[in-house]
Amino acid sequence: MIRAARLSEAEPIAALHRRARATYYPDGLPEDGTDWLAAWRTAIENPAGRVLCALDPADGERIVGIASFRPPGDVRSVVKLFQFHIDPEHWRTGLGTALHAACVSRWRADGRESAVLDVHVDNTRAQAFYARQGWAPDPENPPGEGDHHLYLRYAVLSASG
Repeated sequence: MIRAARLSEAEPIAALHRRARATYYPDGLPEDGTDWLAAWRTAIENPAGRVLCALDPADGERIVGIASFRPPGDVRSVVKLFQFHIDPEHWRTGLGTALHAACVSRWRADGRESAVLDVHVDNTRAQAFYARQGWAPDPENPPGEGDHHLYLRYAVLSASG
């Protein structure tokens, strides 16, 4: 089941975020001073955005996937996918595809024409997942020299699913 996240779930969401992100940092998740618990609380409470969570099919309660998105600034036809994580224990189970489909459904309902995201250059598994979902390099935002992110775009209204 996929549903909106609740503020009371910010702590397990932040923990899942840390577990998933740690997988593509060979030397461990860097400490950059970000208070991820506060960041997730802010995302959940933000009226302009949404946080969706995928629940463990085995128990229907434990959060095993998260997606956070909102419009980037004043551009109402575009949505930015800020965070998208599946618990590593649930990779390759179809939960990521289901969560992505729920995001696209919400974006269509909100009248979005396209979506954008950035993905860490070392996260090749996520890059392959996004490519399978129909994401492509964003021609309006090529990476700069030394940039550690790739910028992708998704055509919401022309995508099937």
